[in-house]
Amino acid sequence: MTAQTRTYGQFCGVARAMELVGERWALLIVRDLVLGSKRYTELQAGLPKIPPSILSARLNELEKSGVVRRRVRPDLDAGVVYELTEYGSELDHILLDLGLWGARSLNGRDPDDVFTLDAAILSLYTTFHSEAAAGVQATFEIRYHDTMTVHAMVDDGALKVAEGRLPEADLVINADRGRALLDVIGGQTSPAEAVRTGRVTIEGRLADLELFARLFRLTAAPSPQEGIVVR
Repeated sequence: MTAQTRTYGQFCGVARAMELVGERWALLIVRDLVLGSKRYTELQAGLPKIPPSILSARLNELEKSGVVRRRVRPDLDAGVVYELTEYGSELDHILLDLGLWGARSLNGRDPDDVFTLDAAILSLYTTFHSEAAAGVQATFEIRYHDTMTVHAMVDDGALKVAEGRLPEADLVINADRGRALLDVIGGQTSPAEAVRTGRVTIEGRLADLELFARLFRLTAAPSPQEGIVVR
């Protein structure tokens, strides 16, 4: 630890963790790297409100702490990407648990709130209940106002989520920017009511939306998973 690093002066794992990733924006940078390496400009795009000087400072701090590393990719024009180290990758379950806890306090979305692709993908990993998916094989495509589409593939308790459409998905969900679907998985609105009122429209069976609401929930902590799988 450098002399400039602020410390809590406590011999405690929680305090040390906050020293490593507790600075403003640090965990959101880790969040955006959980799904894979990114260039500096890609991190900027996913965090449009972060000042460039702060982004650079946080990346440097995370690199010095052994959470993030830089790597040269000759196949990219920019060359350098940032990625989590093995140590940093161990934060994935912590982020999922923290995201689930925080999602329960999400209220209405302000007009200037950013909802990114990474946030959409991670929201599915965050709310997935693997124990409810034992023996289940199902595919879902979720579209947000035609501006962003992700898909989820469930296979006997395992989950894979990625960007883009999924031909022949069992169910296509057309949702607003996350609020209506959040109400469904949070239990505030039943799948049938969401469809009846037009807050969520689907291409497929209502029974599959009800299955989706059982697999992805805010109401209880998920069972331990194998971790995030990136395709």
